[in-house]
Amino acid sequence: MYGWRSKIGLIVPSSNTTMESEFWTMAPKGVSVHTARMNLRDVTEKALIEMESYAKAAAKRLADAEVDIIMYGCTSGSLVKGRGYDKKISQELERHSGIRAVTTSTAVLEALKELGISKVAVATPYIGAVNAKEKQFLEENGIDVLRMEGLGIVRNTEIGKQEPWVAYNLAKSVYSSEADGIFISCTNFRTIEVIDFLEIDLGVPVITSNQASMWFVLRNLGIKEKYKKYGTLMKEHL
Repeated sequence: MYGWRSKIGLIVPSSNTTMESEFWTMAPKGVSVHTARMNLRDVTEKALIEMESYAKAAAKRLADAEVDIIMYGCTSGSLVKGRGYDKKISQELERHSGIRAVTTSTAVLEALKELGISKVAVATPYIGAVNAKEKQFLEENGIDVLRMEGLGIVRNTEIGKQEPWVAYNLAKSVYSSEADGIFISCTNFRTIEVIDFLEIDLGVPVITSNQASMWFVLRNLGIKEKYKKYGTLMKEHL
């Protein structure tokens, strides 16, 4: 059967066209990915908050597949209400599904901590208002955001159409020599092909939403895989 090693339950915005593909690409042999969706078209503060109302039903549907863990796969959607919102979502999903649940924002914080990154440069596809919420969340959790740049995209399907080199160039443009690392945000922003190139070119660790999400899920599942790509986090800290 698929998932003989573990089954990951993934909840994504309905307009997300990237996270499933990147999760399947990174998934170790024997680990399967099973997805449910929450209504979302535009990445705005109001829409992200409304989206959460669909998460509980999605978690219950994933429980029918007897998944081993549930990942709430949206960065901005799990931080938009500030510090602690990520943990609140996890607790609610666990209560409704009976299955351990985590969020992308929690995964990012744990990844930053794991790599000792306290000063970060952040690249996103978001509009300014969403960037402001993300900066607030990171700083409330003890991370100093030195620089932050966004593409200003509202429609989520447009984010999903961006080629990997867009994330590469954006990350290079936002990088500061004072930063301990780079964080590329958004589970719908295609990034995994460029992580290693950025680490080589800039000499600092790079964290992306989907990479951190997969790393955190595998950690929680107790799966130790030897990766040869997808950055320092996956190659040296799993």
